[in-house]
Amino acid sequence: MSFATTDLCDDNTNLLDDGRLAVLPPVFRHWGKRLRFSGRVVTLKVHEDNALVRATLETPGDGAVLVVDGGGSLRRALVGGQLGLLAQDNNWAGIIVDGCVRDTDELNACEIGVLALAAHPRKPNKKGAGERNVRVQIAGVPVNPGDWIYADADGVLVAQQKLA
Repeated sequence: MSFATTDLCDDNTNLLDDGRLAVLPPVFRHWGKRLRFSGRVVTLKVHEDNALVRATLETPGDGAVLVVDGGGSLRRALVGGQLGLLAQDNNWAGIIVDGCVRDTDELNACEIGVLALAAHPRKPNKKGAGERNVRVQIAGVPVNPGDWIYADADGVLVAQQKLA
């Protein structure tokens, strides 16, 4: 996978201008071995509960990126080392969490990309509350199931179509 988000922005100014390509605000930290990852989006909307996150990562990812709208909560982690391994083993390209992660040493050993707002040691609830494959807001940017994520050290792009 060879791309640079800077080049994708430069080459697709028309998509940036008409809203089919957006840049997430630079508020995310990187974990995992992949600093550069991309894939089709699967969305979840949860609040301090990661049962749906686990259930989703237990399924084949086929190179997709899981985008988790955790409402920006900084009170509990939604993804930890066990879920990082599940994502790696089930061929997910990456996970973006509008919230927190934990077990960061374990996440850093995984062959995936992980972006989140922060690390937090407190575990999540596991009641199963949440929604899958719905439009979400990540740091104020709308993300739809089936969109494309492109992430590297310079930023994160959300595209309504696969970019060349």
